[in-house]
Amino acid sequence: MPDGPFEVVAEGLIVHVRLTPKAAHDRVAGVEVRDNGLSVLKARVRAVPENGRANSALLKLLSKDLSQPVGNLSLVAGHKSRIKRILITGDGRCLAKQIRKLLDQD
Repeated sequence: MPDGPFEVVAEGLIVHVRLTPKAAHDRVAGVEVRDNGLSVLKARVRAVPENGRANSALLKLLSKDLSQPVGNLSLVAGHKSRIKRILITGDGRCLAKQIRKLLDQD
């Protein structure tokens, strides 16, 4: 079991996200542990879940918060689900530290 809402992989870092669209603000809202034991990063975006708008807003939000080019982020699972898997390419351990810092867990 990972020690957070992410797992280091050869390509970089996979982040598990629970996305809430149509929120008042775009923001990362902490971590939640699901009933199945999976830790997920809670994210809220103002965009609506139509035509991939909320997914795009999520990638932009994470890109900004983690100071990563949006081109380094890709949605690898959960295109039409609230639970998503985002791949961030790069040094997985460094990226994990950035997420911990974002969440004040470091």
